[in-house]
Amino acid sequence: MRWSALRIYAMIYLAFLYAPIVLLPLFAFNDASIIAFPLAGFSTRWFEQLWTTQALHQALRNSLFIATLTAIFATLLGTCAARAGTMPNFPGKRGLLGFVMLPLVLPEIVIAVALLVVVRQVLDLTLSNWTVIAAHTVIAVPFSIAILNGAFQNLDPSFEEAAMDLGETRWGAFRLVTLPLVVPGIISSLLICFIISLDDFVVAQFLTGSNPTMPVYIYGLTRFVDALPLIMALGTVLVTISVSLLVIAEYFRRRGVARAGLKDTGGFL
Repeated sequence: MRWSALRIYAMIYLAFLYAPIVLLPLFAFNDASIIAFPLAGFSTRWFEQLWTTQALHQALRNSLFIATLTAIFATLLGTCAARAGTMPNFPGKRGLLGFVMLPLVLPEIVIAVALLVVVRQVLDLTLSNWTVIAAHTVIAVPFSIAILNGAFQNLDPSFEEAAMDLGETRWGAFRLVTLPLVVPGIISSLLICFIISLDDFVVAQFLTGSNPTMPVYIYGLTRFVDALPLIMALGTVLVTISVSLLVIAEYFRRRGVARAGLKDTGGFL
């Protein structure tokens, strides 16, 4: 009885959570410009319009540029932090790692406003793609650490010790032994950080310059009723890309767990 109730609750929860997403392709392929039932008919004209909207293309280029560099910077910093977190002689690592992970529990709008004050009032910088990259790196690093921390902790330290006993330097042992073993975790971190940056709206809304990112551009379109079907089509594409990247990231995460020979205790999916 308990398990049946839990399954019913899970099904209701998932339906409530994901049912609105199902409406995206439903109205994206609808021929009418009004979001309402009954549907007017099947059409791909809203997807065709995506290819001819130059402002949309510029916003997409901005988002891809920001998300790519954010993923690289966040994963690089996350790798260093996760590696340092596994070293037994690292003083104050619990407090430092806890401080780095703080963006996970802070409201995103608080982070955005705080970073805006720092960028404009303290550093007196002009808002641009680089300010968004810096902000997205701050919020993506904790996710990278969470992914890579398990990858590093699952490794046997005797591997590196054996390499150094055979004449390798510490860097050489890390590069030749440890790094190849955590590559699945690094790939997973890159993909997750890319998705986080690509989908973020709150931080980008505060810190973007004259060239908006894709979420900010979509928010601007909501002021126009006629653009709603275009938003549905664009949302369908973004959801498809995000889910695909998430599945790939989960594949590499599980591959890393399998390579370490450990039991999978759960992940993104």
